Amino acid sequence: TSITCSINREKTNVIMGTKIQLLWGQMYITDYIGEVKFQISPLSFYQVNPVQTEVLYRQAMELAGLTGTQTVVDAYCGTGTIGLVAASMGAAQVTGVDCVESSIRDARQNARHNGVDNARFAVADAGAFMRDMAAQAAAAGRAGTDEEGRPLVLLMDPPRAGSTEEFLRAAVQLAPERIAYISCNPETQVRDLGFLKQFGYGVRTVQPVDMFPHTDHIETIALIERM
Repeated sequence: TSITCSINREKTNVIMGTKIQLLWGQMYITDYIGEVKFQISPLSFYQVNPVQTEVLYRQAMELAGLTGTQTVVDAYCGTGTIGLVAASMGAAQVTGVDCVESSIRDARQNARHNGVDNARFAVADAGAFMRDMAAQAAAAGRAGTDEEGRPLVLLMDPPRAGSTEEFLRAAVQLAPERIAYISCNPETQVRDLGFLKQFGYGVRTVQPVDMFPHTDHIETIALIERM
């Protein structure tokens, strides 16, 4: 489909640079998760196993218990994959946030391409964004709901390093009724679940999904509920 060159002159463990040169073809690829079509640019995060990604997200939606009455906050949303699947599977409204501008640009385009009008996406640090949402909810006396009074459900899929304490504290303050935490690193997930447990949340279910056959890596979905 395309050949691109990533320019990265930094001597760090970060693989991709911030500058991409198109050498041949087009600047994006397209893929489907179920019936939802996604356009993905080179710097945007996307799961590497689309077949199992559909299994992973379906499990996450079932655990989230969406009934058409909740607002979903999709943290670390990437190209909007989880949020747009949620929008098509029972979320009344979806709010996605990611710090990578190209990912949010893709997410907005993906929403338009799929005719999804109940999803919005913001470029921001997930922790700071959640903190601002929590502050607005507290000022309005509506912890656990959005501005329309709909219950909140948090979907989060952080990088291998897990979430930040700032984000988790903001999540506790925002007080969603349910959190579906997708992780590619069970060790950091356990650490984060321990933090949430201190603030009135309990782990109901942990479901592994084999995204990487013939390796020792798995993805896990944890359902966390407010006690």
